[in-house]
Amino acid sequence: MNRIRTALPAAAVAALLALTGCTPADGPGGKDAKDGATASGAPGGALAALTGLPVKKRASQDGYARDRFGSAWADTDGNGCGTRDDILQRDLRDTSHRGGSCAVVSGTLTHDPYTGGTIRYRRGSSKVDIDHVVALSDAWQKGAARWAPRKRIALANDPLNLIAVEASANRSKSDGDAAAWLPENQGYRCTYVARQVAVKKKYGMWATRDEKAAMTKVLNGCPSEKLPTGGNPTEAPERFKAK
Repeated sequence: MNRIRTALPAAAVAALLALTGCTPADGPGGKDAKDGATASGAPGGALAALTGLPVKKRASQDGYARDRFGSAWADTDGNGCGTRDDILQRDLRDTSHRGGSCAVVSGTLTHDPYTGGTIRYRRGSSKVDIDHVVALSDAWQKGAARWAPRKRIALANDPLNLIAVEASANRSKSDGDAAAWLPENQGYRCTYVARQVAVKKKYGMWATRDEKAAMTKVLNGCPSEKLPTGGNPTEAPERFKAK
């Protein structure tokens, strides 16, 4: 038996859309995907969290230096190991150590987040870097210049903001935000941007208009992407000092 299909009049379609709260341009984020300001995503997800990030212009880089975030790879969690070795141990597979110490001397990055490749790590001649997902210079220009020193130290050593990656990809990123740089590995972009959103939300940073638009464009393609959580407290212990 054939079904007879009839088109609803335009007025009826408009009325139906009004009842459902939709518009013809609705996409997965709740409005046209080009409109980053109103995309909402899944409740509790990365896209929803992104809508809450303040938008401001990039502040001056004046006064920025790496040591404003404390000495590199401090043991802020008090486990007896430096942060770099903590992240290597977390992200590499088949790791070996120097004696009984924390120092990771070899291992394998089996699926580099930024390139998708497999990289062998050897201490002292490594092609693996530990990247600050939100670069410290970028953080400085989006709120961190005004923070107390112990908060900057916390950001620099927070596992939520750190991942092991292929060195040349990390260096091509430099201190770029999402408007300037995204991973070559497109399959990781949603996770990468979600982590940036999580870090900026956790520490109370802002985004530029172009940065937020770039983040929204990525997350509109994966509106169910979860917002990462965890990491260390947002203030390092009192024993740590920075300028």
